[in-house]
Amino acid sequence: MSATVPVSLLVNGESIDAFVLPRLNLADFLRENLKLTGTHVGCEHGVCGACTVRVNGEIVRACLMLTVQAQGASVETIEGVSDSGEIADLQAAFRERNALQCGYCTPAMLMTAQDLLRRTSNPDRQAIREHLSGNYCRCTGYQAIVDAVEATARARVERLA
Repeated sequence: MSATVPVSLLVNGESIDAFVLPRLNLADFLRENLKLTGTHVGCEHGVCGACTVRVNGEIVRACLMLTVQAQGASVETIEGVSDSGEIADLQAAFRERNALQCGYCTPAMLMTAQDLLRRTSNPDRQAIREHLSGNYCRCTGYQAIVDAVEATARARVERLA
């Protein structure tokens, strides 16, 4: 039996102290230990993007990161980003354009889209597709997702004008 190790991190603004197995990945820690189930586990190899979260402001695949690697870090999940209202307009655009069907990829797709919109105020459709390319969606065909991200970008630019 493996010994646990202490870990301290900030998750959605809340200080978390826990003892974890050294090989526990961040996705499983968030889902199983913290009950933050918006971080989905798809391929467990970092390919599908379903486990996307932000660590210290950068999007990462939580299935590829060990919880102990997040020691001292700030982790944001879809629950935190949604609850803060940061992506309310993006969520509304996804609903309005039917950019979600089964919903499995949606949390990570929203996290990735928001990452793009934080970096680039008005990306073109090709830039949106490229940025989202690491997130698989088997239901929508991506067209509506790109439409939603593009509409959100335009609306944010217009608000600032």
